[in-house]
Amino acid sequence: MALDKEIINANGTQVEAFRNNDIDADFISITDIAKYKNQDNPNDLIRNWMRSRNTIEYLGLWEQMKNNNFNTDNYQELLNESGSNTFVLSPAKWIKETNAIGIISKSGRYGGTYAQSDIAFEFASWVSPEFRLYLISDYQQLKQSESSHLNLDWNVNRTLSKINYQIHTDAIKEKLIPSTVSKKQAGYKYASEADRLNMALFGMTAKQWRSSGKRGNLRESATLEQLTVLANLESMNAELIKNNVSEFERTMRLNNMAKDQMATLLKNSTSMKQLKNLTAHNSPKKLN
Repeated sequence: MALDKEIINANGTQVEAFRNNDIDADFISITDIAKYKNQDNPNDLIRNWMRSRNTIEYLGLWEQMKNNNFNTDNYQELLNESGSNTFVLSPAKWIKETNAIGIISKSGRYGGTYAQSDIAFEFASWVSPEFRLYLISDYQQLKQSESSHLNLDWNVNRTLSKINYQIHTDAIKEKLIPSTVSKKQAGYKYASEADRLNMALFGMTAKQWRSSGKRGNLRESATLEQLTVLANLESMNAELIKNNVSEFERTMRLNNMAKDQMATLLKNSTSMKQLKNLTAHNSPKKLN
């Protein structure tokens, strides 16, 4: 589960949100939403909303669509009990009884109740249709800002890769291409070295990529992590070429390097977050 939180400023009301990587969904604090109407006792407002049959039906439908482990038997029992004067339903009870994943309840001083964004917007509509519009508007601005930062990160690494590409081609020209060959023959050598990197990182050549029916350039489809590794591979291969390392040895070293670096980046995203934070810090802010 993601720990980094964002703040949605909905018409002056601060609402926490975070990315839940366990189910690949955004979660929004419905405790903060409830404070828009009831600053002192937001949990009372949430429980009142949850005891409604319409709410339980909505939550149950969402869970049945998204949650393979949802306990439909217990859900049906809660649904049958709803409407009676003595019926009470809290987020913690809903989660415990049904194995729900669309709502998260955290206890303690810094706890609260969070719901997947669709559910949170449904609750916001119940609290105040006007506030729901403010919430959705600022949430969309936040998502657009995140997307802009991500694209900027991608372009930074793309630019870095292009710089290292020039270093790479210069090394090939200096060490691997005799002065007597034609431009066409030289092109084969450049392509051969480019595909050495493609095989090391992507496991296929540019031709194999095109033959698979996929559109565009192989490297244009690269992830941020892959572009980072590609830039490093180009720099490393340039040094190996200058040191007259054999083609076989270069291929083996580059492949091992690609596997090691990709494993490190995918296992520990700290370095990638630092890059994102750096580019985000220097990019225009869309939110106040």
